[in-house]
Amino acid sequence: MSIIEKLKPKFWSNGVRDAGMGTTRHLFNFRRIWNLAVFLTAGVALVPLISMTLIHYEVTQNAIESEVRNHTMRLVRNTWRTVSYFLNERKTVLDLVAHEHTYEDLKNPIKLAAILKNLKKRLGGVVDLGVIDSSGIQTNYVGPYPLVNKDYSDQESFKKVIESGIYTSDFFLGFRNVPHMVIARKYVIQNGSFYVLRATLDIKPVNKALNEIEVSGLGDVFVINRKGMLQTPSRYHGKILEKVSLPVPRYSKEIQVVECNTSNREPLIVGYAYIPDTPFILMIVQQKTELMERWYKTRMELFWFLVISITLILIVTLGMATYLVNKIYIADNERVSSLHKVEYSNRLASIGRLAAGVAHEVNNPLAIINEKAGLIKDLFTYKEMYSEDTKLISLIDSIISSVERCGTITKRLLGFARHMEVSIRSINVREVLEEVLGFLEKEAEYRSIKVSLNVPDDIPEFESDRGKVQQIFLNLVNNAFAAMEDGGSLDITVKREDEDFISATVTDTGCGIPKTDIERIFCPFFSTKTEKGGTGLGLSITCGLVQEIGGKIDVQSEVGKGTTFTITLPLKIDKERK
Repeated sequence: MSIIEKLKPKFWSNGVRDAGMGTTRHLFNFRRIWNLAVFLTAGVALVPLISMTLIHYEVTQNAIESEVRNHTMRLVRNTWRTVSYFLNERKTVLDLVAHEHTYEDLKNPIKLAAILKNLKKRLGGVVDLGVIDSSGIQTNYVGPYPLVNKDYSDQESFKKVIESGIYTSDFFLGFRNVPHMVIARKYVIQNGSFYVLRATLDIKPVNKALNEIEVSGLGDVFVINRKGMLQTPSRYHGKILEKVSLPVPRYSKEIQVVECNTSNREPLIVGYAYIPDTPFILMIVQQKTELMERWYKTRMELFWFLVISITLILIVTLGMATYLVNKIYIADNERVSSLHKVEYSNRLASIGRLAAGVAHEVNNPLAIINEKAGLIKDLFTYKEMYSEDTKLISLIDSIISSVERCGTITKRLLGFARHMEVSIRSINVREVLEEVLGFLEKEAEYRSIKVSLNVPDDIPEFESDRGKVQQIFLNLVNNAFAAMEDGGSLDITVKREDEDFISATVTDTGCGIPKTDIERIFCPFFSTKTEKGGTGLGLSITCGLVQEIGGKIDVQSEVGKGTTFTITLPLKIDKERK
């Protein structure tokens, strides 16, 4: 036998069943079923896969670009915080100096020199300090240059600090020929006049902070002013105090990440942030091609992944289609024999329904038997020869007791099986519970379930619908039996709550109910026993019945320890509920 013959499924040679199919003949064309299974399954699996492959360039590329942008934004944010902290810290120090020292102290060269020495010790980058009076004359100065009595009244920095109270300059060379910047703040003195405290900052701490930033993608970190002049050195885009080779980004209060091209058409990722209360713009520039390099390396891997996936899908589809259709073919061959079994099962079901109907009719002959046996007993008691025959009388008593037993069983069965009309009557709760437990006593005995019933003698009778009360307790006891393993225990306790209500607690030692399910157990169709045939309607119906007769139901449960249902029933039912 060839390999093809070995691999050929059983239905291939006999793919169409002809006999007895009628209008459903097409359903038994197994070759057609196999073809549909293969092509539909493969199509459903492959079309989305291939479609995703065709668009993966755009989707994945956008995802990686988004990741790059987010990373750049985080990098800009962290660097922006560093630079802002550097500037704000020195502005705060100026405020601290002005608040801790009087104007007269600041005019004292010795004290101002001590302040500068302390600042250099605590902070880096402070070159000198100067005090300028309201006329623009620097009355005191401590630093490496002779700037005492220098007139700043005509300089833009003095005018701006008078106008806004604070001034932060660009980095510039000045006559020092060294890049530096100035921070100046205006302070009002008691006589209504003012003075300006001016500090010169070195660029080195800022450069050091920027050089410590690790930027991938041939990255560059630098600061420019709003005119596009570089305030710190750049690796690829110009020297300090030169015009940057990139366009000045537009103003934004938020951190922005944009794309642009160099003069050589190379794509760049640019992240920038305007530093508040300063003329500075922080920029981080990275080459997009290098950042996207991992995407280009991944494309070939995705291609081979696609090829392998298509191969596996085809193999699994062919195998599963052949396996399932072959099983259907085998099952179809057994169908005819199974029909006979189904017919037999239907007959048994009919017999069961008939038995239920017979139960209704049994009560009639039982009543006649009971009546005739009682009549015979009465007749025998009139004749001395029969009345003294104890054996004969005991046989008649046995007949009567057996009839009563049969009647009790059929009445109990019918009482729980049929829908009874609403009938408000006085109910003895002990009798109802004994009837319910009597109906399940055989199951309890078989499963070794210990059942205890505690009904005090002072519990009064109450008005309600007996059928509904029976169904409530039967459902709860059935639930308890279902939740317990063999050998469990069930405790039913009745007590009087007050003058108008009694309560009954049904406590089992079953598996318990999780806290997450407690609030939903009375909802229709919610069940934790769906795998065991539960419909989710038992407790919902029970809750509805309790509410219909004016009561309420509560539940407490702990997983692994058991569940307690508490039923509170009124002693007198509301007439409107009839």
